[in-house]
Amino acid sequence: MKDKLSQVKIGQRLAELRKRRGFSQEDLAKIVQISRPSMAQIELGNRSVNIMELQRFSVALSFSLDDFVSIDFLMDQDVETQPVKEKDVVRISVPSLKVNKFKNVLLYILEKCAGKPNVGETVLYKLLYFSDFNYYELYEDHLTGARYRKLPFGPVPQKLDAIIQQMIEDNQLQRIKTEYHGYPQTRYLPLEKSDLTELKASEKEVIDRVIEQLSDWSASAISNYSHKDMPWLASTEGEDIDYELTFYREAPFSVRNYGEEMEEHEI
Repeated sequence: MKDKLSQVKIGQRLAELRKRRGFSQEDLAKIVQISRPSMAQIELGNRSVNIMELQRFSVALSFSLDDFVSIDFLMDQDVETQPVKEKDVVRISVPSLKVNKFKNVLLYILEKCAGKPNVGETVLYKLLYFSDFNYYELYEDHLTGARYRKLPFGPVPQKLDAIIQQMIEDNQLQRIKTEYHGYPQTRYLPLEKSDLTELKASEKEVIDRVIEQLSDWSASAISNYSHKDMPWLASTEGEDIDYELTFYREAPFSVRNYGEEMEEHEI
């Protein structure tokens, strides 16, 4: 490839071609035999493409390598978009709420943060959010399966009110109204221990890291931090946040080490 064709430009061109062809990132990643996170990193310009991968991209997206490196490649291409049948679209990021798992994650966080007066509703919501989204970025699987909506004060898990009310009625939680630094605060106290058999070692490890990093933060600090996370930034206010957006994270939010993968694929 010509030296003038930067890693960022390669990613931009592949992303444009993928969209014109009607492929999802997951679809194209499978064809080229790379992971979905790697596909996202390539399109961002954060990961290089070796010559074998570029050959597979050229076959999948129907372009010639000579044309691909030309300056006006995308402007001159007349790519015919192929319709994608709904049944062929892989929607692995659509979460399905695991109610019992969610309850035990909630109880576990509250147990670990029981003595921290700053952990009211706002901080609790963000600890749940980062636990869920960090786990998804690391393992490409859902922890609780909760959906989170982009709201002005940060991501908020959906159906949480109904779950908490059920837990209160079952004497698993107690809701208390108090004040913290002169502001009204809603806190939840665990009335029973979480069932750790419901949590895999990898899940517990991710939650513990989130608690260690963020549980001492104030409500305003953790809300502001969540507002800079790519999944929240790239979402529309009032709508659900797509878990796939975790693969577009950069430091300090990204929890997955792409370094070794990028080194292995340098051209």
